[in-house]
Amino acid sequence: MKSALVALSRGTEFIEKFVIVLAILLMMVNSTANAIGRYAFGKSLFFSEELNQFLIVSVTFFGFAYAVRKGRNIRMTAVYDTLSRRSKKVILTLISITTSMLLAFLAYKSVFYVLEIKELNRLSPALQFPVYIIYSVIPVGLFMASLQYLIAFIMNVTHVGIWHSYEVEDNDAVDVGV
Repeated sequence: MKSALVALSRGTEFIEKFVIVLAILLMMVNSTANAIGRYAFGKSLFFSEELNQFLIVSVTFFGFAYAVRKGRNIRMTAVYDTLSRRSKKVILTLISITTSMLLAFLAYKSVFYVLEIKELNRLSPALQFPVYIIYSVIPVGLFMASLQYLIAFIMNVTHVGIWHSYEVEDNDAVDVGV
């Protein structure tokens, strides 16, 4: 079971990192080229804003899955911090499976949204690119985040300790004060 979780975790982590890094680099190159074109040549790239919007969608949904993997997602811990160790494990286990099921449901529903956009043959205004291809990252990102929560659930059920994700145990979770 552990080797399957390791393989699944490594595979999804590679995809998440690749998409996030590529999208951010493309945003940087696109924005830089647009700024140079606008100020040096007096002409902006007509598709620059649209491309950055598409890339932000990718970073948002794959970044969410990556944040869950690293235990860096937003958590409300006011009540959680006051609980006993056993209660924390029960609560985190329930939260993990519930969130996993919710994200899987949202991924399922978003597939139909993407298919509906495909049926409408909707194209982006500037690039004339099929929008459904860009929006297909939504179900993929939600599904990958769902997998991370499912892995956290499995870790909490099968291992000692309180696990936020495959990699992050409760003791290792970083608390960022506001």
